[in-house]
Amino acid sequence: MPRLEAAIAVSAALVLAGCTTDKPTDTTQPAPPATSAESSGTGAQSKFFVQADFDAQLAMRSQTPQGPAAKPWEQAIDPKMIDTAQYKKDGPYHLCFSNAAVNNPWRQVGWKTMQAEVGLHEEIEKFTALDAEGKDDKQISDIAELQAKGCDALIVSPNTTATLTPAVTAACGKVPVIVFDRGVETDCPVTFIKPIGGYAFGADAAEFLAEKVPAGGKVLALRILPGVDVLETRWSAAKVIFDKSSLQVVGVEFTDGDAAKTKSIVSDYIQRHGTIDGVWMDAGATAVAAVEAFEDAGLPVPPINGEDQQDFLQKWKDTGLTAVAPTYPTYQWRTPIIAALKILKGEEVPETWNLPQPKVTSDNLPAYLKPNMPPLHYALCGCEDLPGFPEAWGGKKS
Repeated sequence: MPRLEAAIAVSAALVLAGCTTDKPTDTTQPAPPATSAESSGTGAQSKFFVQADFDAQLAMRSQTPQGPAAKPWEQAIDPKMIDTAQYKKDGPYHLCFSNAAVNNPWRQVGWKTMQAEVGLHEEIEKFTALDAEGKDDKQISDIAELQAKGCDALIVSPNTTATLTPAVTAACGKVPVIVFDRGVETDCPVTFIKPIGGYAFGADAAEFLAEKVPAGGKVLALRILPGVDVLETRWSAAKVIFDKSSLQVVGVEFTDGDAAKTKSIVSDYIQRHGTIDGVWMDAGATAVAAVEAFEDAGLPVPPINGEDQQDFLQKWKDTGLTAVAPTYPTYQWRTPIIAALKILKGEEVPETWNLPQPKVTSDNLPAYLKPNMPPLHYALCGCEDLPGFPEAWGGKKS
């Protein structure tokens, strides 16, 4: 078992930490005008919207990934493989990890999963991890500190895209870098690992509402924060779908990922409009709070999307919700460790490692609902085969 050096401070914040939609390039195009935006209530398109990325991600949803069927964290969709012979070296290895944060349940599940993956590999002699606590300046300092620790490979989950780009670029000149979860505005990392992306998540949820909500129905869109790339692309994809539909988006509100604020916003819109016919969310951490607002008002819960966290899946089953749960699988936290070892052994890896991104539906809900796991556990952890499961993830043996 490798030695683990970690500076981890878990806060109670519920701010989603997702990844970018793709490795950023210099080809960002101005968002095309949305001719029906005024009537649909979605407003102007996000500056983060890139039509080519949107099209590519929606197409990837139907593509068959390559790799072991039972290990989606090792699979890749339409990979462009690159040579890593220049990084080949003998082990044992010292892997380093600069983590944006562990400040929400999604990241906490992922971090536990990553540590367990490290424990599977005897060739990892040492694993050093630093937690930036959601602060750009600390992560910049962390990356510099890790470069001085003799790391054989550096894994980075950036706190923000643009601000962390110079620090990652500087590190690329000294050590092979693997970026995952969110991207940076440079192609220098050896590989960038992510699920399909935010566009796919946002479109999955919006398409569901467009199908389930009657024509002319009122939809409330709940977002967490502005200016976060993955959340912006989730919303920008939903906007495209809504603008083509007959639905009316009556509000686009930021919840800060806070359950009480979410419930208050939904309650206010129910009082203001008399009824809300659908709820779209860019992340599912507060989906149960949104559901409870309708229950408290004595109203049926309209079609809604959540995510693969257990509290929402359980609520879905218990109350018979009309729901869908796009996912941003936490099993992606296993992949950077696997990628780092491949690179250090001189094996090919995908330049952009697009992982599968399933969605939970009423048909497959029983497969993802795990009653022995805690409410804020994420079903797609890919951790069931790892040592210590389920106890290390807060669960109980069935």
